[in-house]
Amino acid sequence: MKTTVDQFCINVTDLERSVHFYSEVLGLAVTHRIETPDFREVVLAGETGGRIQLACHRSQQGPIDHGNAFWKLYLQSDDCKRLYDRCIAAGAESITPPTRLEHWPVTAAFVRDPDGYLVEILETHGETPAVSGPGSEKW
Repeated sequence: MKTTVDQFCINVTDLERSVHFYSEVLGLAVTHRIETPDFREVVLAGETGGRIQLACHRSQQGPIDHGNAFWKLYLQSDDCKRLYDRCIAAGAESITPPTRLEHWPVTAAFVRDPDGYLVEILETHGETPAVSGPGSEKW
C-alpha cells in the first residue's frame, strides 16, 4: 500500500487575491475551481504534483484565525532569491531574506502570503542527511 501527501487546504479572506499570489507570484498552476453555496475553492499545483487548495467560505467575516496548529508552507524552488524578490515586489511581507543555512544543504527565505500564512521558499543544494540540524550529533 502506498500513501502520499496529496494536497492541503487553507482558508483565505479574498480568493482572487490569494489565487493571484499563488499563481502569478509563486508560479503554481490553477488546476480547477469549486463553487458551492457555502464556499468557493481553487486548487493549484506545482511542477511535481503537490497541490494547495485555497478556500473562501461565504460566511467568513474578518481576518483568518490562524490559531497555532499550522506553522508554515514549504515551496521548493531552483532560485530562492528570484522567487523571494518576486514575492517582495508583489507586496508580500518579508520575514527572512534568502539565507544559506549552516546545518542543512539549503538556502531558505520566508515571506507571508496575503492572509499572513508563513511561506518558506527552499532551494536545495545537495542531499539532506537522515538527521540534520544543530544538535543532530545527539542522534
